[in-house]
Amino acid sequence: MGRPEVVVYVGMSVDGFIARADHALDFLEVDTGGSDLGFADFLDSIDALVMGRTTFDVVMGLDAPWPYGDRPVLVPTHRPLPAQRPSTVSAVAGTPEEILADVGDARWVYVDGGATVQSFLAAGLVDRIILTTVPVLIGSGVSLFGPLDDDTPLTLEAVREFPNGIVQREYVVGR
Repeated sequence: MGRPEVVVYVGMSVDGFIARADHALDFLEVDTGGSDLGFADFLDSIDALVMGRTTFDVVMGLDAPWPYGDRPVLVPTHRPLPAQRPSTVSAVAGTPEEILADVGDARWVYVDGGATVQSFLAAGLVDRIILTTVPVLIGSGVSLFGPLDDDTPLTLEAVREFPNGIVQREYVVGR
């Protein structure tokens, strides 16, 4: 079996930020007209997650149930994870290629978190990017994309419109 398909699914501001500088996500809390923006269907399609440590800490700090069910969640980190965490969460270390080797027989892997996404993009391991853009400019914060050695061509596969100006674009990443 070859490597799993790697998918990035992220919410962002129109000016390209996935979080405020303090990692707050409040600007993403917009009225979606009751839609989950396709997130439940997306989660149903994936087998495992690789979630950056900062993103993991933010999700653990939310006043909401753990949204990832019993899927394995690998957190690239050198710091110990909190003892009070879902049993499916484990710390990993290594290159993006080494981390993907740790997902077992997963066919679809969701990668989340700015620095983690950037490292998987730089390694040429991202196959699909789903960007959900909320209609707000926040001016500064955590950027999803960082420097790359080469251009990364994208092919637009789908555009979905949701209430209140939310737009979701799905891209296939070229090689």
